[in-house]
Amino acid sequence: MDLKTATALRRLRLISAPEAVSFLLLMVCSVLKRTTDFNAVPVMGMVHGVLFVLYVVFWADAWRRARWSPARGALFFVLSVLPTGGFFAERMLRRESEESVVAARGAQGEAVGA
Repeated sequence: MDLKTATALRRLRLISAPEAVSFLLLMVCSVLKRTTDFNAVPVMGMVHGVLFVLYVVFWADAWRRARWSPARGALFFVLSVLPTGGFFAERMLRRESEESVVAARGAQGEAVGA
């Protein structure tokens, strides 16, 4: 995996959890708006909107650079629209990056030992 691909995956991983948290907070704010006088939906909606747009931009870049299959790319997009999906996306991306680091170190060790 080259550096630009690793960077694209890392950016997507780093935005996944905050996007999921903002989605959950937006849902809480929606409930509070309807049950109390507290209305933070406009602010939380803007925060979540910005984070979602960043997620989609980073998702498209990661899909292009990592050359994911259409099914894998669609999986990460679907995870972005589920309330806790960002947490699962972050976990999957972390595992993928750790595996690529191990594979790169193994290939480097084979090249040095050969």
